Amino acid sequence: MIDSLPGAHMREELTSQPETWARAADLREAQRALPAKGARIAVIGCGTSWFMAQSFAALRERAGFGETDAFAASESFVDRGYDAVVALTRSGTTTEVLELVERLRGRVPTIGVIGDPASPLVSLVDDAVLLPFADEKSVVQTRFATTALALFRASLDEDLSQAIADAHAVLASTDDAALRDAEQYTFLGRGWTVGLANEAALKMRESSQSWTESYPSMEYRHGPIAIAAPGRVTWQFGTPPEGLAAQVEATGARFEQNPIDPMADLVRLHRVALDRAVARGLDPDQPRNLSRSVILDA
Repeated sequence: MIDSLPGAHMREELTSQPETWARAADLREAQRALPAKGARIAVIGCGTSWFMAQSFAALRERAGFGETDAFAASESFVDRGYDAVVALTRSGTTTEVLELVERLRGRVPTIGVIGDPASPLVSLVDDAVLLPFADEKSVVQTRFATTALALFRASLDEDLSQAIADAHAVLASTDDAALRDAEQYTFLGRGWTVGLANEAALKMRESSQSWTESYPSMEYRHGPIAIAAPGRVTWQFGTPPEGLAAQVEATGARFEQNPIDPMADLVRLHRVALDRAVARGLDPDQPRNLSRSVILDA
């Protein structure tokens, strides 16, 4: 059976992303449930969801929708007079998110963006935006994270047609064995793509137990470029700072940057991570030391 193949769920889920993005872009009522333009908000999450929160926060401020902060749920500062708090979570069962939303009840309006409609978070938040069509079986997240980000982008009046077309092209492209087999990866981003860089590094670590790092692009030259070397990859999401490609290439490292929508470039990273994991005999549907949701003992 196909489900018995290593990474079968991750493969099915990552390849479905263009379709789930299109569905999210059409969810106008769900988008209206998100905080209105001008509201001062915080977005919280854990792991992948925190990184998507970072991207949403940068995009929302850039679009002029209002001050937007992103926090890891366990390290959040939400008692700052926010008009609303958005909690992003695939499972809706993560301990830190549930505890934080419970603490905010009756004091700050909360909106949950949730993959599992049966989760306990649905009844805790004031408004629940449900994305069950993007929920996943694989422990390693791909489509839920990007579909939530697609929803956020559409709510900011972004046209996702090019991102969807770029993702289809990525999925139709051939594999890159040299990229898959690199010794080390550093992911870079600017503005909203810093969150994507952080997520890319996490995804490669989770899937294939690889050495990965991530930084804002301009920070990379303040020390981290020291590890650039032949056989290693520096992967830029979005437009790089002037001169950075030449500096990386001078070290002998590979500089990877694609002139496509950065969210589609993350899909490309998903493919590389899956292929690398399978080539190493790993199953990213059941990665080492990880579970679908982090639920802490009381």
